[in-house]
Amino acid sequence: MDRIARAALGAGRDPAAVTLVAVSKTHGQAAVLAALAAGQHVFGENRVQEAAEKFPLQGTQLHIIGGLQTNKAAQAVLLADAIDSLDRASLADAIATAAQKAGRLPQLLVQVNIGDEAQKSGVALAEADSFIRAMRARFGANLAGLMCIPPESADPSPYFQRLAAMADEHGLAVRSMGMSGDFEAAIAAGATHVRAGSAIFGARMVAK
Repeated sequence: MDRIARAALGAGRDPAAVTLVAVSKTHGQAAVLAALAAGQHVFGENRVQEAAEKFPLQGTQLHIIGGLQTNKAAQAVLLADAIDSLDRASLADAIATAAQKAGRLPQLLVQVNIGDEAQKSGVALAEADSFIRAMRARFGANLAGLMCIPPESADPSPYFQRLAAMADEHGLAVRSMGMSGDFEAAIAAGATHVRAGSAIFGARMVAK
């Protein structure tokens, strides 16, 4: 949290405007409870099935941050406070159907493939604007913002700046971008949410 505060102040921003999402994937519920006791309340999980073993927990907010299969959408809608990886029409359909049945709709972020990388999830840049408009029309205020993961080997700043500009253009307040190695650059570009795992929980456990 100190690094986040320093990065925010260095960018002329209020540290309170940046939310840390603690990525708890592969770590058990005991680790989540320890982080909660230490004052961390927002958590991120990649896999819905793994998340269901740890959440819900009173006083926490859960973000599904990994690629979401349509057949897991119903469970994600019931479990999560936010789904950060909306990236295709079929997933939007599954979320809408599940939300109608459950009577609740989590906050949604469109994941943009900001580097147009073939191996990564997310909406292609050429399709992003039209997809964002369609999702805003469909989900209203529950479509809260955008998420991206920049190319690993490149300077992340231009990619973060592009996502922030896209969010501004569409009037979206949430920009989830930046991880342990690059969140300072993301904060400088306007990130509202940054994700960190090993810095909080230590080395990643072997996946189940």
